[in-house]
Amino acid sequence: MSLKALAQCLFASVKTGDNRMNAAADQTRTDGRFLRFVDAHIHLSDEEYAECIDEILREARMANVVALVSNSVDLETGIKSLELAGKYAGLVYAALGIQPVSVERLGEWELERTLNLISKQKMNKAMVAIGEIGLDANHMSSWNHQLTVFDEMLHCAERMKLPVIVHSRGAAEQVIDKLPSYNLVGVLLHFFTGPVDALSKAIENGYYVSEGPAAVYSEGIREIVRKVPITNLLTETDGPVRFYKPPFKGKRTTPAFIPEVVRAIAKIKETSEQSVADKIASNFDQFFKLKLRLQR
Repeated sequence: MSLKALAQCLFASVKTGDNRMNAAADQTRTDGRFLRFVDAHIHLSDEEYAECIDEILREARMANVVALVSNSVDLETGIKSLELAGKYAGLVYAALGIQPVSVERLGEWELERTLNLISKQKMNKAMVAIGEIGLDANHMSSWNHQLTVFDEMLHCAERMKLPVIVHSRGAAEQVIDKLPSYNLVGVLLHFFTGPVDALSKAIENGYYVSEGPAAVYSEGIREIVRKVPITNLLTETDGPVRFYKPPFKGKRTTPAFIPEVVRAIAKIKETSEQSVADKIASNFDQFFKLKLRLQR
């Protein structure tokens, strides 16, 4: 753990404090009922969170986040995600994979070792997906290598019969065109930013889309939320990615942001927070083949 990361944790702890956790807890009640929230995509194994895990998960529980998926970007974070899923069983689940941005710095044999690690988790119910994997057009220098790694990860998902969590920045159309070539049990397009025109094919194929804090303020993301049926929608934070507009500005990204995301989706969909929270939790169950305790 670096001094910089430790300082970030300590600063964020002072910044947020118990008041924010209490506020988050208050937000989980509507008409006397308790809402249940899920975070389908967070990088809990990132170094920035290393000294803050207990606090982050305490905040998550206070906000009634009942499950989250720790996505990996390489072999090291995959191992850490499995450890976290074991330590916090029933709340934290793991997704293992190699993210396209990480392809540029892959070590020798890292792809093979990651695939071997995944194959050894066949009976591990805490590993619920292959992710984060995909393509990123902002890193064209590694494009061919990205294609190779993505192909290997998709074949791995076929063998393991696990859903995939897909990164598609600047490459959504290529990704959506490529995926039907594989026999996949489920596809989640995480933090999907467009183009909106590509959504129809994704939805026709039964893919899910997850959106996070940007749904509160970004008109582009809000338009995507409008277009995606609630039956195909999940919530995420993509932490530790930071969001620089209110109400998230200056705050460490944690699963406790999810109630705000659900509130925004409810406004966009012109329905109740209860119905959105319930349906997204149900979608999470269905996509990851889990049985969460959704009633208090």
